[in-house]
Amino acid sequence: MVSGLINANPIIYEKKERRARTATSLPDDDYAVEPIDQLEVFDILFRISNFVSDPEHPYSLEELKVITEEAIEVNDQNSYVRVTFTPTVEHCSMATIIGLCLRVKLMRSLPSRYKVDIRVAPGSHATEAAVNKQLNDKERVAAALENPNLVDMVDECLAPSYY
Repeated sequence: MVSGLINANPIIYEKKERRARTATSLPDDDYAVEPIDQLEVFDILFRISNFVSDPEHPYSLEELKVITEEAIEVNDQNSYVRVTFTPTVEHCSMATIIGLCLRVKLMRSLPSRYKVDIRVAPGSHATEAAVNKQLNDKERVAAALENPNLVDMVDECLAPSYY
């Protein structure tokens, strides 16, 4: 039995030109809270999106439009971030792993005051509700992060690349 590619011909998008971050004036207080915006969250995820590539193709999540800047919502006043990602196919077997990598990267990068919500784009995955439930349930995420094999996979996805 020969197994074929799940997505043999993915659509590849050009990488978006990075907007320059404008300097914001912070108060003189060293303990002042610096606001976080959509661009900063995308920059955090963009760094990993080049390393978490489609298992079948050598393209980044940005090139496959799995994550986009427009699909990130940030409410700094309420300390809330929502990231909506779009798997390349509706039966993507990596959807939960991709979502877990996004969650862990944000957990490690954002201040602990932020509530992070990771979602599959509506209508983009066959088991959308189950994936969303798994990615946003504290106990399920904690259990996943106790599994050494999953932690190794997530750490590999988040590891910097030097090529």
